[in-house]
Amino acid sequence: MAARSTGTGTISFGLVSIPVKMYTATSSHGVGFHMLHKKCGTRVKQQLYCPYDREVIERSETMRGFEYAREQYVEVTDQDLDAVRAERTDRIDIVEFVPAETVDLLYVDRTHYLGPDKGGARAYKLLSDAMERTGKIAVGRFGVRGKDQLVLLRPYKSGLIMHQVYYADEVRPFEEIAPPAKVEFKPQEEDLADRLIGELSVDTFEPDKFHDEYQERLTGVIEKKVAGQEISLPPAEPQAQIIDLFEALKQSLSGKKAHAEKAHAKHAKAKEEEPVAEEAPAEEEERPRPSVKKAAPRRAPRERVRKAG
Repeated sequence: MAARSTGTGTISFGLVSIPVKMYTATSSHGVGFHMLHKKCGTRVKQQLYCPYDREVIERSETMRGFEYAREQYVEVTDQDLDAVRAERTDRIDIVEFVPAETVDLLYVDRTHYLGPDKGGARAYKLLSDAMERTGKIAVGRFGVRGKDQLVLLRPYKSGLIMHQVYYADEVRPFEEIAPPAKVEFKPQEEDLADRLIGELSVDTFEPDKFHDEYQERLTGVIEKKVAGQEISLPPAEPQAQIIDLFEALKQSLSGKKAHAEKAHAKHAKAKEEEPVAEEAPAEEEERPRPSVKKAAPRRAPRERVRKAG
């Protein structure tokens, strides 16, 4: 089934403009829950409650406020937001190109596929191939919903993908984490650690070998409960307490390789037992989870709520 475009845009650099379509690259398949009333099993509803007037209010009776001091608010109107919003252009302005190896994946937030739009296939392929040859990634700004989003464009499978990334002040420095104490290792310990890494090393990362086991167990529990079956908890596996690092590495070397080979054989067997591919039914679009509205914080007395301007 062909992917459905979620939007359009234009890659712009110099005098070049490349029309593109955007596609969602990832999606979560988590199980969502509703809150029910224990007494009757009815799904409960969230309400907006004003503790000052002691009454439930409608959303139309609310306004947007920023807490600039404890229990002190200033109103921010739609006109205030419109005044600071950037012009919506849906244009991806490339600012610079950087070596791919200089980009830290820590900054990546979300990813979209970019495909060529009508009339842009030739320029799209030319840019993708040039970035692939030179080993460069494009840094740019994407104007969307009134905001300038920092983005990275990189070649991917003869095409382009766009990463929305965090600004530098949105990433906490690693230096905030307490560094480990300075320690000395014996040559035997370093050798065993290197050997353990070598035993578990593979040529490429194959994400198909991994799956969300928690999700599968949770789905199984729900299906059994729907069918009226009893649920039994599996016994917890005992955890060996090994204090000596050298001994731990030795035991890891003896057991990890066998475990990895067993997992690989299981994956290969599953591949062989797969039935002949049939046309899969259209995947039901996952409904977005409703946001949980927290009870509004206590508002300051009316004379302390200042309106902007």
